[in-house]
Amino acid sequence: MKIAIIGAGNMGGSIARGLAKGSLIEDSDIIVSNPSAGKLELLKKEFPGISTTHNNAEAALGADIVILAVKPWFMQPVMRELKLKSKQILISVAAGISFEELAHYVVSPEMPMFRLIPNTAISELESMTLVAARNTNDEQDKFILQLFREMGTVMLIPEDKISAATALASCGIAYVLKYVQAAMQAGIEMGIRPKDAMTMVAQSLKGAAALILNNDTHPSVEIDKVTTPGGITIKGINELEHNGFTSAIIQAMKASK
Repeated sequence: MKIAIIGAGNMGGSIARGLAKGSLIEDSDIIVSNPSAGKLELLKKEFPGISTTHNNAEAALGADIVILAVKPWFMQPVMRELKLKSKQILISVAAGISFEELAHYVVSPEMPMFRLIPNTAISELESMTLVAARNTNDEQDKFILQLFREMGTVMLIPEDKISAATALASCGIAYVLKYVQAAMQAGIEMGIRPKDAMTMVAQSLKGAAALILNNDTHPSVEIDKVTTPGGITIKGINELEHNGFTSAIIQAMKASK
C-alpha cells in the first residue's frame, strides 16, 4: 500500500512521521511532496526511507492513497494538478472543505474519499483523529481506521459533525496547551523552575486523561475524589468558576466551530 502525502507542513509532516513510526506502512512506501526543500530535508533526516519530491503529480502517480495536507485555499489548484484516478483513495486534511466541494475538484467525483481531522499529536502516536467517509466500502473504512488507530484514537463520524468535533479535538489541543502554559506561569511565580513546572503540569494532564480513557468514569466523579471539604483543591476550583473558566472553555469551543 503506497501512500503519497501532498504537503509537508505541520500536519502533513506530522502524519508522515506518524505513519513512519507505525507498523502497517513501510517507510519506503511513503512519499511526501512539498514546494520548498527545508521541511523535506528535515523529514528525510529523521526517516531516510521516506521518499521526497517537489512534484505533486509525481508523488500521487503511483499511490494507492493520496493524503492532501495543504491549506484549504490551495486545495482546488493542487487537486486539478494531480488528476487522481477512481481506483485511488483520497484523504483530505483541509478543514472546511466538504465532500461536495472535493467532488468538483477531481476527475472522478465518485472516487472513495475521506475527510481526516487529526491533531499534531499524531507525530507522537497520540492524536485524536476524526474521520468521515464518502463513496467508500467497509473494507476501505476498516483499513483507514486501522491505519490511523496506530497514531492514537480514531473515530468515524458523519460529515455534518466534523465542525463541532474539530473544535473539540483539533482546535482543542491548543486550548489544552494554553492551560499548560498558564499553569506553568503560576508555578514559576510560586518559585518552580519553568521546565519542572511544565513536567508537573503535563504529567498531571496525562494522568487525568488516563483516568477518563481507561475507566468507566466521568470528570465530575474524579474531581470529587480530590476535593476534600474545606481543602485547597475546592478553593482553587471555585476560583476558576468565579473567573468564568467553564464559560470561557465553552465559548472558545463554540467560536472554533
